[in-house]
Order: sequence, then C-alpha cells, then structure tokens
Amino acid sequence: MGSNHSWVSEFILVGLQLSAEMEVSLFWIFSLFYIFSVLANGMIFGLICLDPRLHTPMYFFLSHLAIIDMSYASNNVPKMLANLVNQKRTISFVPCVMQTFLYLGFAATECLILVAMSYDRFVAICHPLQYTVIMSWRVCIVLAVTSWSCGFTLSLVHAILLLRLPFCGPRKVNHVFCEILSVLKLACADTWINQVVILAACMFVLVGPLCLMLVSYMCILWAILKIQSKEGRRKAFSTCSSHLCVVGLFFGIAMVVYMVPESNQREELEKILSLFHSLFNPMLNPLIYSLRNAQVKASLYRLLSEEETSSGSLLVIRGSSKSYEGSAELQQGQAVPRKLTDLSHSHEKAVEGGKHTHTWTQHWN
Repeated sequence: MGSNHSWVSEFILVGLQLSAEMEVSLFWIFSLFYIFSVLANGMIFGLICLDPRLHTPMYFFLSHLAIIDMSYASNNVPKMLANLVNQKRTISFVPCVMQTFLYLGFAATECLILVAMSYDRFVAICHPLQYTVIMSWRVCIVLAVTSWSCGFTLSLVHAILLLRLPFCGPRKVNHVFCEILSVLKLACADTWINQVVILAACMFVLVGPLCLMLVSYMCILWAILKIQSKEGRRKAFSTCSSHLCVVGLFFGIAMVVYMVPESNQREELEKILSLFHSLFNPMLNPLIYSLRNAQVKASLYRLLSEEETSSGSLLVIRGSSKSYEGSAELQQGQAVPRKLTDLSHSHEKAVEGGKHTHTWTQHWN
C-alpha cells in the first residue's frame, strides 16, 4: 500500500436511503418482525427440547435450523435497526469483518442443514422400514457437526482473505450490513482470489446441495405417488411442500445475490433480497415448518395443559390447607368457650363443625 494512502478504520453503511419518516416507520415494523422471529424460533427450540415426543431426527434438525435463524437475524438486524434511527451509520473495521464472518457461517450452515433435512425426508418416505437404522442418533449428530464445521470453515477462509486486503479509498458500504461483495468493492487491491473463493463456495454450499435436494425430492415424489392411501399421500406432500418452500426461498435468494452477473440495478436488488433473507426468512421458517405442523401444535397444547393442571392442583392444595386451618380453629373454640352461659351453644357449633370437617375429609379422600 502506497505512502499516500491511509488505512480505513471504519466504514459507513449507506442503507436503504429513504426519508426520515419512512425509516422510522420501517424501524417499528422491522422490530416487530425481528422480535416475532426470535420468539417463534425460540419457542420451537424450547418445545423440541422439552417434549420427548419431538426427539426425532426431523425435529433434531429443526432445532438446529431454529438456532441458525435466531443467530443469523441477531447478527444483522440489530445494527440495521439502529441505523434506521441514527444518522451516524458507521461500523468499525473489526466488527464489520466479524459480521461478515458470522453471516456467511450461519448462511452456509443453514444450506447444509437443509440438505440433511432433505435426506431425512428421503429416508423416511422412500425407506420407512430402515428409517430408525439409517437415521440413528449417531448419523444425525455427524450430519449436524459436519454442517456446522464446513459452514464456519468456509466462512473463516472468507474472513482471512478479507483481512489481507488493504482498504484505503472510499469507505461507504452500499448495503444494509457488511455484506462481503459490497465490502470487497472498497478494497485498494485486486480481489480476484476472493471472487474465485466465493464462486467455489457457492458451488459447494448452493449448487451442489440444491442438486442433491432436487434428486432427493424427485425420488420422494415418485414414492409418494405409489402410496395407496390418500391420507398418507396428503401428509407426505404436506411435509415435503413446506420443506420445498423454505429451500426455494433460501437458495433462490442466495443464487440471485451471489451467482447472477452484475448489473446497474443489482445493488438495490441485493439490499432488498438481503433484507428479506435477514428478516423474513427466519420469521417464515417457524410458520412454514413447525407451527403448521400437527405434532408441534399438539406439543404446545400439552405443555400449556400441563401448566394449567399444575396451577389448578396448587390452588386445590391451598384451599384444603385453609380448610384444615379453619377446622383446627373451630376445635380450639369448642375446647375453651368464652362464657359458661354459651357452653351449650358452643357445643352445638362444634358438633356441626366436626360434621362439616368430616364430610370435607371424606370428599377430599
């Protein structure tokens, strides 16, 4: 780097470039979407952990998908929301690289987790008798660990290649967050190595997995058509169609952003697609995948019913203890009457109280 250049210590996130009133409105709308996506994915993850009936391979991968969605949204959205209501839209160099590393890692991991989920559905529908043998917990754990390891290894390679570049020119990132292609445009050196690695990574985590999933779903569709029961075909189509919706949204957006040739309008399109990917995709995954699932809804109903039952039992126990205290006080009143003239009256009340207590005890038992 030449001596007449200075090192850039922070970047400016350009964002959506809207009016102040529109940005404030979007701040509240996007905040609601972000809160909903975090709560919905958190609820799905909690249900899967708490309900033993959901301890199956499909829900095991769904729990990983929920963690990824919460983490991915939390990595990008809070800074974007802060920039909507703040005129100083700067981000330091190291946090920018860290944001790039995390969002690439979570995105690549989600691609591979979706492949594992498609394989799980393929085995469940095409080889149902061998399902428990093929999709053992050891296989599920290996698939999950491999997905996370490969995703963040690729992301680490991108981050290292990004750190070796000098940034000495303009510092305005024309995006809503530190997206890698937008940051590379600000480098003062040739970025062809970075571009080649990005293309190779796209082939590994986008094109390859998508081809595998298409083959899997062709086999699944063929197996579904052979099912004699209409109810069985309907359930199989319902499960697979929801998965295909998620796959289509996720892979379609990623391919448009990273594999479509550059054009004059591409930068604004990338902002909109990245915004959709960061906000709406984590929100839609619980709706499409889990909350419309009968097993998940039944698990939520059971959990709420157990809480209501435990609350009702606590109230009954408290009521019985109060009745016992009242009975004890009544017996103490019968042993020590306040006046000798009221002795007969107190005795009658004590007898009645004893009968009442005996009746309540029989009813409780």
